[in-house]
Amino acid sequence: MPGAGTEATAPGAAPPAVARRGPVVAALMLAMALAALDGTVVSTAVPQIVADLGGFTVFSWLFSGYLLAVTVTLPVYGKLSDTFGRKPVLLAGIVLFLLGSALCAAAWSMPALIAFRVLQGLGGGALQGTVQTIAADLYPLKERPRIQARLSTVWATAAVAGPALGGLLAGYADWRWIFLINLPVGAVALWLVRRHLHEPASRTHARPRARVDWPGALGVFACGGLLLCALVQGGVAWPWLSAPSLALFAGSAVCAGVTAVVERRAAEPVIPGWVWRRRSICAVNLSFGALGLLIIAPTVFLPTYAQAVLGLGPIAAGLVLSVMTLSWPISAALSSHVYNRIGFRSCAALGIGLAALILLSFPLLPHPGAAWQPALVMLALGAALGLFQLPLIVGVQSSVGWAERGTATASVLFCRQVGQSVGAALFGAVANGTLAARLEDAPASVRPGLPADLDSVSRALEHASTSLTAEAAGYLRQAVSAAVDHVYLGAAGAAGLALLALLTLAPRHFPVHAGEPAAESGTESAADKYQETGKVAGVDEERRANNT
Repeated sequence: MPGAGTEATAPGAAPPAVARRGPVVAALMLAMALAALDGTVVSTAVPQIVADLGGFTVFSWLFSGYLLAVTVTLPVYGKLSDTFGRKPVLLAGIVLFLLGSALCAAAWSMPALIAFRVLQGLGGGALQGTVQTIAADLYPLKERPRIQARLSTVWATAAVAGPALGGLLAGYADWRWIFLINLPVGAVALWLVRRHLHEPASRTHARPRARVDWPGALGVFACGGLLLCALVQGGVAWPWLSAPSLALFAGSAVCAGVTAVVERRAAEPVIPGWVWRRRSICAVNLSFGALGLLIIAPTVFLPTYAQAVLGLGPIAAGLVLSVMTLSWPISAALSSHVYNRIGFRSCAALGIGLAALILLSFPLLPHPGAAWQPALVMLALGAALGLFQLPLIVGVQSSVGWAERGTATASVLFCRQVGQSVGAALFGAVANGTLAARLEDAPASVRPGLPADLDSVSRALEHASTSLTAEAAGYLRQAVSAAVDHVYLGAAGAAGLALLALLTLAPRHFPVHAGEPAAESGTESAADKYQETGKVAGVDEERRANNT
């Protein structure tokens, strides 16, 4: 019997006993908790960090630097896990994350803290991609929703508990404890992985002469870093059409061209061409890019809507958003009952179609309305996205063998991260443009009391009773509401793009690799054909060539 953390290599072979998988699952959940809690805990401690270290003008890089490091390293770690095995990559990721956490706790200045956050991100990229890949290795197709639902629950718990934990540590202890608390959690995860995760030598040493495409990895890092830096800082640190933005976009395009040439010539490319040539993986990559776009609307702009328009406090605004993270994992856990009947593509299309309709309903909410109304919309949105995301992840992971699963999983997560970065920049521009237009077109009766620039809007609404007339405050709240409405309409458009990618590119029935017991409706014949001919129905001849 294979050791814990492995899957059967022959069709029909029994998976490892659940009892032996328990410690590995616990390690995966702890490792995922490190990455999930990081952003939410840090965000609530920013005022204390800035008060202690200074650097208010650059503190946003505490998040941007981490995001850059996670995003651009995802495909690199995916390829490394396929080449050398999951265990060494996960162990290295945990060690890097803990080292970065310890250094963050000892930071003496804001630049030093930002640099150590980037180091944390280098470890976080390994955690996010490798944990998802090991989860797929650990469970066969029929049981895979169980582990994915558990990991989704970790993210949901982090979204709810993270801000409260960060506030408690920053308010009653010291902000440095938000990083030190990672050390014991990570140490337990490290020990569990080291002790209980065993991969067969037939996998980890199957390609002893495999070479790592370091030039390609450097190209991906440079291209992604320049692009994300342009998206994160454009319109914030400098105007979109300024020299820094244009230089970063141009540099990213040049790096992309050079990387494409390097990858075509590499024996073991970091981002192989088959992740875009196979219809099922290409469709999911594009769909997850659109998911990253649309998820920005609730996570970034809903708290602003709740506070500025509905007049809620920060905690209540967070609760309005958190209901989405509660319904999402529940829906994901139940999605197997849907896709086992109608298939991966149909289940995901149903979920993203419902999400588009739900997002379109947000602008129809009454103004100013009650808090339960956007909360109900978010509850429904989480349920719809649970039907969308999990079937696609399971479908992609089940369509490839062990030696390709890390790369395939990383490509999907990479596209979602890039989509989030693009969405933050795009929808930020939409919201700012709408708000600026409403301030410019304000009636003469309210114009004298309105803030002079966008940066002063939040401050003006926070002290509306003293700084604004009742008419000016009402107009400003309607302007913010219109800006958020336009963002949600854009998010609905992103959902439509995801649906279009699924319906036009994804096969009706996802191919299932020969080593997977078929669970999706209509995939049995595809699995049988794979075993007989060496390929899955719906996958072209390039797949067999790329697998050699």
